[in-house]
Amino acid sequence: MAVLLLAEFALPAAAQDLASLVKVYRETPSVARRARIESLASSHPKDQDGALAQLALGITSFEQKDYDRAARYLKGAQARLPKIEDYAVYYMASAQMQAKDQAGIPKQLVKFQTLPIASPLAARAKVLEAKALVDLQNPAEAVRILRERYADLPQPDADLTLATAYEAASDPVNAAAYYQHVYFGYPDTDAAVRAAAAIVLLKNAMGATYPPATPEQILKRGDRWLAAREYKQARQEFASMVADLGGLERDQARVRIGAADYLRGETPAAFRYLQSLDVGRSEADAERLYYLAECQRRMNDHDDMLVTVKRLSQEYPQSPWRLKALVSAANSYLVENRPDIYEPLYKAAYQDFPNDTTAPYSHWKVAWSDYIRRRPEAAEKLREQIEQYPAGPMTGAAMYFLGRLSEGDKDFGAARAYYAKIVSLFPNFYYATLALQRLSEPRLVAVEPSVKVAQVLNGVAFPERRVSADRELSSTTQLRIARARLLATAGLPDLAETELRFGARNDGQPHLLAMELARTAPSAHLGLRYMKSFAPDYLATPFDQMPRRFWELLFPVPYQKDLVRQESEFNPGAISRKSAYGLTQIMPATGRQLARRNGVRRFRTSMLFQPATNLQLGERYLRSMLDQWGGKWEETLASYNAGKTRVDEWLGWNYTFQEPAEFVETIPFTETREYVQAVLRNAAIYRRLYGTALAALPSTDGGTSDRSSTKSAARPAKHKRSRAVS
Repeated sequence: MAVLLLAEFALPAAAQDLASLVKVYRETPSVARRARIESLASSHPKDQDGALAQLALGITSFEQKDYDRAARYLKGAQARLPKIEDYAVYYMASAQMQAKDQAGIPKQLVKFQTLPIASPLAARAKVLEAKALVDLQNPAEAVRILRERYADLPQPDADLTLATAYEAASDPVNAAAYYQHVYFGYPDTDAAVRAAAAIVLLKNAMGATYPPATPEQILKRGDRWLAAREYKQARQEFASMVADLGGLERDQARVRIGAADYLRGETPAAFRYLQSLDVGRSEADAERLYYLAECQRRMNDHDDMLVTVKRLSQEYPQSPWRLKALVSAANSYLVENRPDIYEPLYKAAYQDFPNDTTAPYSHWKVAWSDYIRRRPEAAEKLREQIEQYPAGPMTGAAMYFLGRLSEGDKDFGAARAYYAKIVSLFPNFYYATLALQRLSEPRLVAVEPSVKVAQVLNGVAFPERRVSADRELSSTTQLRIARARLLATAGLPDLAETELRFGARNDGQPHLLAMELARTAPSAHLGLRYMKSFAPDYLATPFDQMPRRFWELLFPVPYQKDLVRQESEFNPGAISRKSAYGLTQIMPATGRQLARRNGVRRFRTSMLFQPATNLQLGERYLRSMLDQWGGKWEETLASYNAGKTRVDEWLGWNYTFQEPAEFVETIPFTETREYVQAVLRNAAIYRRLYGTALAALPSTDGGTSDRSSTKSAARPAKHKRSRAVS
């Protein structure tokens, strides 16, 4: 049986030569470079290497739009590559389609029905077959095969093909419907341009019988431009559709003109426009009020913002726009540390919209406000968080702080039960690392977990996390990897990656295929992204359930710095949305200052993409900040992410933080809070994987990984409150 630990794949010399030859040829085609691949193919007329060379030549010729040449190469490769025959078949049929040689395409593509494994090309092949059938005057069959597997087909190509098939089958009504699907649903595609031209012709041909698009469809086109962040185009779209709409949809289009202005940064103009707009009492007006409140928030008119939110609550109490306004306004006052204002807003959000996805977040903000202010009701609010939102992201935090309250009450059995549950449910999360530290305390080691607390927690409907424990490759996964390796050998790494991605989604062993993707990735940052993409529950996976290599791919050490993983995922070329550069995400102005202080001459921003320079400057910067904070990692990391001025402000909020985790949880910026937690969590995993082999890493107790002892976090002061569950 093939074991999970995948051995390094050594390619024969000819295969290595082929991959490099094809890479260069695809990047910079020339007759001489093609001739070298042809020479390799002719020197291996009967073996796999020669067939792979022909496959590479065929696919590359197709990409270069040399369809006759592509078909000749692919015909020679097809029979000699049974494991990846579908690639030769599909590209040959595609070349024939482009060359207007459709007659043999349906028969060719029948081979997809007998493959030993599902192919990532199968859905595209079905659309290709339908196109050929339309050209071969058999549109009814084209419609049938497209309708048969409609849900699996690539869009908008499938809908455009279906529309042309219906039109060829003399069914203009259905043709119009599918052209409209494309035009309104995929406005930023070439297919939409083609659909628009077809719609004009159909309208002229059908006259009064042409089925008009629904108001919802028309609005959808503008909304899709908004979703694509093409705000100028969205504004134009909404403005152009106002005359064609009536009623609610017309008013919504008018409001979204202002929304597009707001979203593209034209806040004063958006505010004036929305304020002057009269759309009557409707959901359009609720949407208008929401964007008015957002404009007021952005312009720092917070008093007026609250008036607008209050009006929304009075006039449209059940509108989703009211919920968005409540949470946005509450967040604004959270940053200003105004619990007298943000608590009622968050409460209204989770009480009036209990089933919305924002409810766990809003409830947690109130629960945390109770806890950090040492209110008697804190324990009850934390229990509510667990019982009402067991699938929410703050369940672990609620259990951890219930444990801390229990310790404050000297109910160490209850505390142990809470901590043990965190470790069981969330083994690699931030709060699990803290819980493990608490569980090592002698007072907790000496007691049994509280039976009562354990029973209560066992009765909570926590989501079941299904993480595959497979350590052996199934026959399907083995074949999937073999196919990908053949494609990589042919110098087609993009197709190899697509093959593995398809398998990860469909074959039932995504973590194993993620390992293969990561192993073959050309860089650590790409490998890490593959792992996180296809093994997304890795933080909930018990460490010993997966082999060491699984964790090493998720937590690589190409630069021996844990901070780098969270900042840039080891991508030397990373640029953040805030224009921070390179491995340690340094702003250019900061980089210039650091370079001057550290003797780096003739500094240029591009130097931040050089790993050695970036790491040198980033390490010095981090060390200087750590020194400023007296070795406190939580404050240091928060400053690194959000700036020291903000951290000074948060520390001055008149709270007595009784352990570092309380400060971290109080950070009002979600990005900064999650960043600090992630770096500390990652550091714990790195220590577990590599021990002292790494440079000193941040520790969740505020120290570093090479400290000889671990100081316990201070025990929280006892609240005046009802007792925790015990």
